Amino acid sequence: MDAKTYNAQLADLRALRDDIKRTQAALAKLETDRARRITALAGYEKAKAERIAPAAGLSLADVVAIAPILAPNRLAGNVSAAETTAVPPASEPAAETAPVNVAEEEPAHAGTVAPAMIRPAPEPASEPEPSSAPLAAAPPTVAPQTVPTPPTRTGEQRTLPGVPQGPDGDRWFTHTANLASTHPNFTQQARSTVFLDTDAGVLVHRDQTFRLDLPTASAAEILNTVFHVLPGGVERIYITAGAPWHRQADQHPFLKDAVTAWLNAATPGWRTDTGRGKDRMAGHFVHPRNPVGRYQRADGEQHVEIRSAGEWFDTEGAEPAIIRDAFVLLWKALRHHWPDAVIMGSPSQTGRDLWTRTIPTKGQYADGYPVLSEELRGLFHATAGQGRTELITPPRVPEQLPGLAEYDRTFAYAKHTWKSGVGTPRRVTAATFASWSQKEQTKALFACGHWHVRVTVPDTWNHVGILPAPAPGDRAWHYPATPGTTFTTWAGGPEIHTALSNPRGPWKIEILDGILFDDGKPLDDWSKKLKEAWASLTAQADLNGDPAQRTAAHLASRAVRAILLYGIGAFAQRPRTVTGTTPRTAERDVPPDAEIIGFDNDTITWQRPTGFTRDPNAHPEWAAHIWSSARAALLSQRHRDDDTYAGALHATPGTVIAFRTDAVYLTQPQNWPYHGQPGDYLHKGHLTGPVPAPTTEDELLALRDHARTALHQPRTNQEA
Repeated sequence: MDAKTYNAQLADLRALRDDIKRTQAALAKLETDRARRITALAGYEKAKAERIAPAAGLSLADVVAIAPILAPNRLAGNVSAAETTAVPPASEPAAETAPVNVAEEEPAHAGTVAPAMIRPAPEPASEPEPSSAPLAAAPPTVAPQTVPTPPTRTGEQRTLPGVPQGPDGDRWFTHTANLASTHPNFTQQARSTVFLDTDAGVLVHRDQTFRLDLPTASAAEILNTVFHVLPGGVERIYITAGAPWHRQADQHPFLKDAVTAWLNAATPGWRTDTGRGKDRMAGHFVHPRNPVGRYQRADGEQHVEIRSAGEWFDTEGAEPAIIRDAFVLLWKALRHHWPDAVIMGSPSQTGRDLWTRTIPTKGQYADGYPVLSEELRGLFHATAGQGRTELITPPRVPEQLPGLAEYDRTFAYAKHTWKSGVGTPRRVTAATFASWSQKEQTKALFACGHWHVRVTVPDTWNHVGILPAPAPGDRAWHYPATPGTTFTTWAGGPEIHTALSNPRGPWKIEILDGILFDDGKPLDDWSKKLKEAWASLTAQADLNGDPAQRTAAHLASRAVRAILLYGIGAFAQRPRTVTGTTPRTAERDVPPDAEIIGFDNDTITWQRPTGFTRDPNAHPEWAAHIWSSARAALLSQRHRDDDTYAGALHATPGTVIAFRTDAVYLTQPQNWPYHGQPGDYLHKGHLTGPVPAPTTEDELLALRDHARTALHQPRTNQEA
């Protein structure tokens, strides 16, 4: 083979790669449709996996992994719609595979049964305790349940990592050397910002409005047109409407590919920003909805970023001038609490910057909050999920629902920032936990901790699941609820508390290992200031007589919510993935460990993981505790002033049909108190039945929108 033939075959291989990517996209859509149809068929009371499997071209195991309710009767006691345990494939011999005792599947080390959680004396009202109704006794110890062999194909169960036994694991319980969150010693600089509607061609800069002609709305056209109108230059361009990065979406198999192509298109006179000074945010950020393009003049004199205002709030229907007014109101509200407050490019950047300015300069943490070891950060990343997303489908709920009621928790995460773990973490092994008195055990479970546990659902349980378990798939979670089911997982203290002292009956929790912190308040001051800013803006949205200013104030209040929400998410510090581009003429320069995620005639776009960075503000333990608290409050939350409880576990069994992060969907309305405070359940939508039970997320969202319209809320701007 000569060089010419070699290059020609390389070109053919690239073309084949392009065809494969397009075919894979089409195949993924077909497989999703097949799974949806299998789920719908499973709702028929006489449906059988043996008939559906050949019709779908799948094995019995694959069909049951998609629709667990189709599992044979011999597995019915251990398989539920919330779990994905498969049966042996049809191609195997007819003899049944002997069930495996759960003890053979669980970690070898023994656990210690946690005591009943009895509520201590009430704390001050400003410090809400974990919520659920007290119970007097722990459940009796039950024999281990038997479960079928875990599936080994597409429905394979994930195994969560744990802390190594002995000294190797003990070494994880420390902090990263010379890395801590400290109070900044500089003043953040504001950036000149404009707001652009690329559909209408409207540009707003301060109190001026310009009309632009943007026939293609490419990055180059936007940059050159804006800098022609404003020769003095700007540093940030917020796109308020038009989503120019989606204009050629029909030419790409995935939305992310269209965004990548838009960001990396030729920009004469400009190049991709390589950063300046200590700026580590150089380069484009590829996101299917809210991407960030960072550019600099070819001479390096000017830097500018193009962003989506949708990072902050829903901009639909709002003119650029109103969106600018919203940012002005946001800035004023923040300045009331932080004299040096600056609105940065995204809510997460702004949130973390504001938080660092609340770090004490005197006292115990004047030297900052140390960052956990990389091993513990990696463990939190792998074992601490965020919001609960679950759809409960027939036959666990009726095919025709008597109604649909949506309850969404207002500014939910703000309620759970009053306490967080600080100090050097302590390891609590099963043996250590067993050596403690019941009072010490209860105190530990009330504190800020992350626990490796073996869980058994009570034999009499008839409600939704409580604790997250690793589900098949990458980083997926489900919530087992079938009586007698035993599984191993990691969970935060608030959820452990709810499982042990909920109003429906305590679960059996065996402590296998744990990470325990001292209780502290590193986020309390930050959160209180944001809550006050949110309350002030919400009041303006209610009382202002000018409709435009009411809208602006409402959007600003949503921006405060985003600052807290995404600021908390930023503490989690996921492992970084670097995105880069390489000319197709230099394909051999693509890093060998990179994954190609997009390409066009000129450019290859790739990404590769780089692990954890030395981020001084990485505190996944804080994010994990807040997320656990929020998931627990979806199930049970105490309202002291009203002397009552709210949450899914306080609804009649069988009436809960879905959870979506901060919202719960039921078949009947509830008499839960609402005072407009963070964490309160807002009755946000209502439909009278009969209503067909949703079987997909799209169907649920469609019903949700109809329910919100039907309710005709008198205060349309009062959202969570």
